[in-house]
Amino acid sequence: MHKIIISGCNGHMGRVVEALCNADPDVEVVAGFDILGSERPFPVYSSPALFTGEADAVIDFSSPAALDGLLDFAKTRHIPLVLATTGYTPEQIARIGEAATQVPIFRSANMSLGINVLLSLVKKAAGVLGDSYDIEIVERHHRRKVDAPSGTALMIADAAAEACGHETEYVYDRQSVRRPRDKKEIGISAVRGGTIVGEHEIIFAGHDEIMEIKHTALSRDIFAAGAVQAVKFISGVSAPGLYDMSCLIPR
Repeated sequence: MHKIIISGCNGHMGRVVEALCNADPDVEVVAGFDILGSERPFPVYSSPALFTGEADAVIDFSSPAALDGLLDFAKTRHIPLVLATTGYTPEQIARIGEAATQVPIFRSANMSLGINVLLSLVKKAAGVLGDSYDIEIVERHHRRKVDAPSGTALMIADAAAEACGHETEYVYDRQSVRRPRDKKEIGISAVRGGTIVGEHEIIFAGHDEIMEIKHTALSRDIFAAGAVQAVKFISGVSAPGLYDMSCLIPR
């Protein structure tokens, strides 16, 4: 039995994670972290520092503002973290890396297994086509999403940049770029509207030929399911380090 804590338990994703855990006989939610507190089937703490019980790991679907408290908790209690929150600053990402030298941390901007298979396809395509094809990424999300571009779009751009074999530059706003497209550019466009759960489209545009790779999320359950798989994995890890979704994909 994996005993877990849900950070951000009152949020939409926290409740989806809770529902999946309740249906999984191998997982037990022993507590929640949420600044507002609440009456739930498990105790909820406004700060991780207030929790004194036992747990195997924490799943975080909250806010970048919660990061410092979670990292302090993980390092003090030696309890692994699954960080599924997006929108971290470069400084916060550096702090995550530092904490991972002391405790296992699983982090991904997207917990969907499908997206992480897509990343491997993007690397393959960029390695073959990237030197002579233009790469554009279009991501679409619901009107309430705050960060843009999405963390997943940046993951895709990083995967393409790593594999394409030449220097790259990310371009986010073509309105301000008054010049023909440069070979090294990777364009990233964000759309916000309605209740779109998440769509990511990668366009490889060459001479007289276009190839597109696309992933569409139809519900948030896929992200919660991936996070639960991640917490089962990280619960059995004792070595400090930074882990990601590639650890869950069979080789």
